[in-house]
Amino acid sequence: MPTRRLASLLSILAFAAPLLGQPALAQAPGGPPPKVTTAKPVVREFVETDTYTGRFEAVDYVEVRARVTGYLEKVLFQDGATVKKGDTLFVIDRRPYKAALEQAQAALASAKASLNFSQTDLERAQTLSRSGNISEQVTDQRRQASQTAQANVDSAEAQLRQAQLNYDFTEVKAPITGRISRRLVTEGNIVITDQTMLTTIVSLDPIYFSFTVDERSFLKYQGSLNIGMGATQKANAVPIMIALTNEAKPTRKGQLDFVDNRVDNATGTVLLRATVENADGFIKPGLFGIVSLPATKPAKGVLLPDEAISANQDKRIVYVVSEDGSVATRDVQLGPKVDGYRVIRGGLTGEESVVVNGLSRIRPGAKVAAEATTLPPSRT
Repeated sequence: MPTRRLASLLSILAFAAPLLGQPALAQAPGGPPPKVTTAKPVVREFVETDTYTGRFEAVDYVEVRARVTGYLEKVLFQDGATVKKGDTLFVIDRRPYKAALEQAQAALASAKASLNFSQTDLERAQTLSRSGNISEQVTDQRRQASQTAQANVDSAEAQLRQAQLNYDFTEVKAPITGRISRRLVTEGNIVITDQTMLTTIVSLDPIYFSFTVDERSFLKYQGSLNIGMGATQKANAVPIMIALTNEAKPTRKGQLDFVDNRVDNATGTVLLRATVENADGFIKPGLFGIVSLPATKPAKGVLLPDEAISANQDKRIVYVVSEDGSVATRDVQLGPKVDGYRVIRGGLTGEESVVVNGLSRIRPGAKVAAEATTLPPSRT
């Protein structure tokens, strides 16, 4: 019995052997080369950029405070509205200050009357003194009285100006044009001179964007872009672009026009500031943004898409296809991204045919069927 079973198994294997050998023949060497897409790198002039995160700040910011003490009588603006310089925002009860103003006016009138009398009395004394009908002592006394009356007039005029100022300060006006915040004090409350903050106003156009860079980067920018090196910082203004946190790419134009005069000892960074156009008022102070700052002067270089670059341990390589279709690797040194491409700092001249699609199907030394394509100048 065991002998018959062994004979049957051997006959089955003999019958199936040709069928098992067919796939092996299909995968045997000599098949068609794999298809890949190749392209020459983009070679053009570009500017490398660095990105930093920063925050928008108002060019002008004012805390509106009461300049006289009194009861708040009126609020004359809508919360969040745009106000112009000189618009009346609040009215403080004016009656006490109106009374003080009228009292100062009356005191000035009285002082002027006393001055007129003393001057007339002095002139009379001087006339009598020339004819010898009055002593020099009396003339001096009347001269002194006239001078005292003049001083009283000067004092009364100063008190009138102060009373007028206090009366004017009962109307709180906008010191700048901009967007006003909410009212912090409602009608009927008492406000105190220089202590009670009534609201705030910020300007919106233009707006500042401030960010910090490390010491090494600052030295690089100072050497390549001359930032902060001019007699006036605006003389070396550098154009920049800023993206808000909800934007995929920068859309806001500005100019880097301020560099701080020292490196912060605690952080080792330097404060930079750009002025940004904000005609639509869309950007609000306090928002974050990402600034693209030119890192170099315009220069010609080689660019490739990231998907054409592979890793070999700690190296970065690309696959280059020769005229006969054979594949070779080329070590490359990478730079930052520019317009959607990766800057190739070294390893390529720009004349090579580089594999940009189908990298998983090739290996060094093998031959491929290359289909050439042309990369666009920019991918943004």
